[in-house]
This record gives sequence, structure tokens and C-alpha cells, in this order.
Amino acid sequence: MNTSEPQLPDDYALARERMVREQLEGRDIRDRRVLEAMRSVPRHELVPEGVRPYAYEDRPLPIGRGQTISQPYVVAAMTEALALDGDERVLEIGTGSGYQAAVLSGLCREVYSIELERELADRARADLERLGYRNVHVRHGDGYLGWPEHAPFDAIVVTAAPTEVPPALVEQLAVGGRMAIPVGHMFQDLLLVRRTEEGVERQVLMGVRFVPMRHGAPE
Repeated sequence: MNTSEPQLPDDYALARERMVREQLEGRDIRDRRVLEAMRSVPRHELVPEGVRPYAYEDRPLPIGRGQTISQPYVVAAMTEALALDGDERVLEIGTGSGYQAAVLSGLCREVYSIELERELADRARADLERLGYRNVHVRHGDGYLGWPEHAPFDAIVVTAAPTEVPPALVEQLAVGGRMAIPVGHMFQDLLLVRRTEEGVERQVLMGVRFVPMRHGAPE
């Protein structure tokens, strides 16, 4: 398929199926529920029109305000690491385009998503509502502080990289909960953080590259 040409709805469906088969199943994504979620979410509806022809390629895409949407493989890997069974309340830090929240929507009970950039938060909220994702709640705010009013969360996914795991997010993670978070400077480690009765466990999953996580007054 020539991705430089505008794509028709059937083309997007074929491209999405190929994305799942080649980029996810063809690598190491095995969770059937995650694969079905990635197969069902129309990623092209959640990126700016100018990059829609590339929506199902395995690469990040710009979404405005200096931010990007992660490549599909990374979204799937982070989601799979959370090991969701369908009844969780999940916190997402960095709504961006709303794509990760849409994927999570079909895998858990409620998604609470925070975005520092008001323009992105408003756009993602409108797009998610338009596409019928009713269990996703988008807030414009500072994700470094989490969303304490709705804590504790059974799982947390962070889509921008702090230089250390924010203490507030660990506090808001339920005992037994899991957090997928990239940590570092230009190149980061994707960590799986587990909160146990005894404390916090960390496991490095892979090397990644995310935009830096900013902390401060929402814009």
C-alpha cells in the first residue's frame, strides 16, 4: 500500500490488521485481549489529519504542541505489561491524542487520563467522546501529581519520561498494582513498577525513547 496516498476506510482497516499481525503478533505481544484492543481502535481517527496515512506504521507521529503518539508496538507492550483483567481503574499520565486511553478503554472498567497541554486534552476528550469511549475521563492538569481524588489505581501507565518515578504516582498505586513508566533522559528504560505489601519492586522491560515529562502549572 502506498501510504503517501489518501486512504479509504477499507484501506485503514487492512492497514490496522497488518499492524497487529506484523508489528505485534510478529514480535512478542501475546495477550489476546491486548491484540483485540489494538485491532479495534481506529488509530487514524486519533491523529492529526496530515499524518493519518501513516497511522498504522510502526513509528511515533507528531500530534502538535511538541508531543508525539507512541509507535503501536510500544503502546501494546506497555498495555500488556499492566496485565489487565477487565475490572481495573487505570490512571494514564499524558493523554496526548487519546489513543492509549482508547486502547485501555476496552480492557478495564474506568480510565482516568491527565494531559498538561490544554489543547491536546480538549481535542482528545472530544475525539474520545465522538468515537464512543464512555469510560474514559480526561482532565487538564499536571500528571506528575497524579489524580488523588480517584486513587488508588489498580494500574498506571505513563506516556512521557520523568527522570525518576514520581512519588505521588507510587502513592496512588494500589497494593498489588502495576505501573508502566519510561524513566531517564534522552534514552530511557521502560520500567514495570509493582507495589507490594513489603514495598516497591522495579523491573526493566526494554529501552525506549519518549518525550520528557514536564512538571508544573498546566498550560
